[in-house]
Amino acid sequence: MEVRAIARQVRMSPRKARLVADLIRGKQVEEALLVLRFTPKKAASILAKTLRSAIANATDTQNVDPDDLYVKRVHIDGGAMLKRFRPRAHGRATPIRKRTSHFTVVVDEGK
Repeated sequence: MEVRAIARQVRMSPRKARLVADLIRGKQVEEALLVLRFTPKKAASILAKTLRSAIANATDTQNVDPDDLYVKRVHIDGGAMLKRFRPRAHGRATPIRKRTSHFTVVVDEGK
């Protein structure tokens, strides 16, 4: 039975977060948490928190053993952009897009 957890409006670029998401896709839950613990990226802590939430959802709602779970899918989708402007030479302005992300972690038992 698939169980998921979602973190929305995370103030991080999806492109940077996908680099970390590729590290844990398909791994056992304990191994994935260890990989995230020693990955020196901001996305690693956010993904670890979301993964722990998915594990808690699985144990509470489906009564499965956390040792049997593995990371089935990890999605990093783009969220709303904060749009800002930066002053430049000759009275011009250039846009700055501060990107946000939606993290989705799906765990399943088996494998």
